[in-house]
Amino acid sequence: MTCLMRFRYMLWAICLMLCLPAMAQDETSVSGKILGFPSRFMDKIKKKSTELEEKLMASSEKALKRLEKQEQKMKRKLARKDSLKAEQLFGNVEQRYQQLQDKLNNPTKLAGRSAQYLPNLDTLKTSLKFLDAGKNILPNAAGVTTKVKDALGSVNGLEGKLNNAAEVRNYLKERRQQLKEQLDKLGLMKEFKKYNQQAYYYGEQINEYKAMLEDPDKLQQKAVEMIKKLPAFQEFFKNNSELASLFRLPDNYGSAESLAGLQTRSSVQSLIQDRISSGGPNAAAALQQNVQAAQAELGKLKDKLNNLGGMSGSDGEMPDFKPNGQKTKSFLQRLEYGTNLQSQRSNNYFPTTTDLGLSVGYRLNDKSIVGVGASYKVGWGKDIRNINVSSQGIGFRSFADYKIKGSFFASGGFEYNYQQPFSSVSQIKDLDTWQKSGLIGISKVVSLKSKLFKKTRLQLFWDFLSYQQVPQAQPVKFRVGYNF
Repeated sequence: MTCLMRFRYMLWAICLMLCLPAMAQDETSVSGKILGFPSRFMDKIKKKSTELEEKLMASSEKALKRLEKQEQKMKRKLARKDSLKAEQLFGNVEQRYQQLQDKLNNPTKLAGRSAQYLPNLDTLKTSLKFLDAGKNILPNAAGVTTKVKDALGSVNGLEGKLNNAAEVRNYLKERRQQLKEQLDKLGLMKEFKKYNQQAYYYGEQINEYKAMLEDPDKLQQKAVEMIKKLPAFQEFFKNNSELASLFRLPDNYGSAESLAGLQTRSSVQSLIQDRISSGGPNAAAALQQNVQAAQAELGKLKDKLNNLGGMSGSDGEMPDFKPNGQKTKSFLQRLEYGTNLQSQRSNNYFPTTTDLGLSVGYRLNDKSIVGVGASYKVGWGKDIRNINVSSQGIGFRSFADYKIKGSFFASGGFEYNYQQPFSSVSQIKDLDTWQKSGLIGISKVVSLKSKLFKKTRLQLFWDFLSYQQVPQAQPVKFRVGYNF
C-alpha cells in the first residue's frame, strides 16, 4: 500500500469520526429542545384550556337560566288557555334544565372519538400524550411528566365539556323544533321568538369557543412543529391520534403487498379510453361537458354549505330570523378603538389648527356602532412664517355609524367643543363657553395595501349647528382616521 493510499484512508477515517457525532447531535437536537421546553409552554396550554372551560360554563349557565325563564313564561301563558296542554308540553321546566346544568358540570369521560373532529385539538392532545409517554420514547424525559399530565388533564376536561355542551345544544335544537310545531298551532309564536333566538345564540357561542381552541398561539405552533419533526412522534401519531382512528391504515401500508389486486392508473385510463372510443366521435366532448356541469353543481353546493356555516364548524343550521353576529362576543371583543385627524386653515379668529381625536365604539350588531370620544386642538400659528404651537381647545364627542353598503357608512354625532386657547384646567370649567356641534355625513373605510393602515376611515361631515356658533367654525369637516 502506497503512502498516498494510506493518507487517503486516514482522511476518510478522520472524516467519519467527525461526522458521526454531528449526525448523532442532529438526531438528538430536536429531542433536546423538547426536553428543554419552558414550563410556560405547558402552563400556557393549561391556562388557555382552563379559561375556555370557565367561559364555556359561565355562558352555558347564563343561557340555560334564560331559556328556563322563557319556558316558564310560555308555560304560564299557555296555562291560562289550557292548563292540561301546558303541563303536557312543558312539564317540570326547572327539573329539566337542572338536569342539563348537571350534565355540563359533570361531563362523562370520553370513551371514543369526540362529537366533532378538531384538527388542532387532536394534534395538541396527541403531542401531550407523546410527551407523557416520554420516559419510554425520549431519554431523561421524566422531568416534564407532571407539567404534561396537568396540561393534558385540562385539555381532556375541556374537550369533555365541549362535547357535553354540544349534546345540550342538540337537545335544545330538538326542543325548539318541538315547541315551534306546538306553539304555532296554539298561536303563541310571539312568545317563542325570544326562546328561539337565545337557543340559537347558545349554539353559535359553542362554535365560537371551538374556533378559539383551533387558533393556536405562536408558542404552541412552534412547540408542536418541533415535536412533529421527531420520527418517533410520527409513528406515535399514526397509532394514537383521533385522525388515525378515523382512517386506520394497514400495517403494510406503502409496501408492494398492500398494492396487490388494486387497479393501476394506467389500467383505469385504458378502461376510460375504451369506453370513450365505443361512444362515438362526440363522446369525449360530451364527457368533458358533463364533468364541467358536475363541477359547477359542486361549486353551488359548496357555496350553500358556506352560507349555512357547514364549512366552518357550525352545525349547518339556518335560523328563521336575522342573527346578530356580535351576540356571541364578549363586551371587550365588541369594542372598537379609533383615532382621527382634522385640520383647519387659519382665519380672523383661529390659527391653523389640527384636531387629534380618540374614540371607543361599541358594536350593537354587524352594521351599527355607537361610541364616545375626545379631541385636543393643537394650534400651529397663522402661517409658515409665524409658527406658534399652542393649546387651542378640547372637545368631547359621541357618534353613531350605520353600514349602508360595502365600505360606506352613514355617520352622525354630537359634540361639545371648547375652542379657545387655555393654559390650565380651571379656564375650561365654564360650560357656557363651550360650543355645540351636530354632525351628519358619510364615512368610507379604505383598504390600503399597507397592513398597518388597512382600516383607514375617511369622513365627511356637515355641522348643522355651526351657524349658531360665535365665532362660527367651519360647517364642513373632513377627517381622516384609523380604527383598530
